[in-house]
Amino acid sequence: MQVAKGIKVIAIGAILLLAACGDKDPKLLHIRSQSRAPDEFSVLPVKPLQLPEDIAALPEPTPGGTNLTDPTPEADAVVALGGRPDRGAGGDGGLMAHVGRFGTSAAIRSQLAAEDLEWRREHDGRLLERLFSVNVYYKAYAEMSLDQYAELEFWRKRGVRNVGAPPAELYEN
Repeated sequence: MQVAKGIKVIAIGAILLLAACGDKDPKLLHIRSQSRAPDEFSVLPVKPLQLPEDIAALPEPTPGGTNLTDPTPEADAVVALGGRPDRGAGGDGGLMAHVGRFGTSAAIRSQLAAEDLEWRREHDGRLLERLFSVNVYYKAYAEMSLDQYAELEFWRKRGVRNVGAPPAELYEN
């Protein structure tokens, strides 16, 4: 009888010891992969090749410089928001004024990082979820998630079109 209790105490102690060996900062999505597989997010599509009207008008090549087919995600985002990328970074005052119309905070990144870390610590999963590295990301952020179909239906009832959304008959039950 005493031996059985001793084994149980040792087993519980070992489980608690293993649970204490985890990271202090909870990692909800296990994105640090140890595999040598390619990272699909590091590949950016290039712009299509274009043949100019006059080949002689092409500028001299600049080794190590940029070319017309290089992706420019920042400039593309400025254009999508209605700005002018030719004005340089931060040079489009109208766009910056519109984006910051509700105020800005210089410490927004550190503030959000601290709030998210606190949230993740409170929603780090149960003991066995942490022990077996179960992904609890979606469960932790479930109350913040948006029901995409309800939101789409909300806007459709008001006559707002969304060309990127599937027709209603494709997702209705």
